[in-house]
Amino acid sequence: MTDGFESPGTTATTAALPAVVARVTALADRLGVPHAEVFDTGRLSAASGVPEPVVRALLSGRRAGEPDVQERFLQRLDLLRRTRLKPNGRKYTQQEIADGAGMSRQQAGALINGDRRPTMEHCDAIQRFFRVHAGFLTAEDPEALTGALQSTE
Repeated sequence: MTDGFESPGTTATTAALPAVVARVTALADRLGVPHAEVFDTGRLSAASGVPEPVVRALLSGRRAGEPDVQERFLQRLDLLRRTRLKPNGRKYTQQEIADGAGMSRQQAGALINGDRRPTMEHCDAIQRFFRVHAGFLTAEDPEALTGALQSTE
């Protein structure tokens, strides 16, 4: 019994993931959609920003090492730059990101290279530029994966 307190290492978010996986599994079964399609780790990684090996671990019920906020920001910003491309198929330049996010190229470069810690304003501006949901760059891995799965429900 926890007397209303969560066990160490357990958060509402990590507790929600198994329930969402169960609901999505049941829905896929009911609709006859293959689990491999619904739980495609590459697609879920791109949608959530969570590295594919971590997606696999979380879906199988294993814990995965959680990066600190700066490392998570850098991982997800790198993913955005690799997967959200310009119409011509090329990556956005630092200048284009800076212009779109309303910051200097030097600021954008320092954030991209990990030389500067992002503020919430930086995160918001970059998320808007890449048209991803609020929290994409900063959500903990289980929370991000839960959100990606909920969008498939």
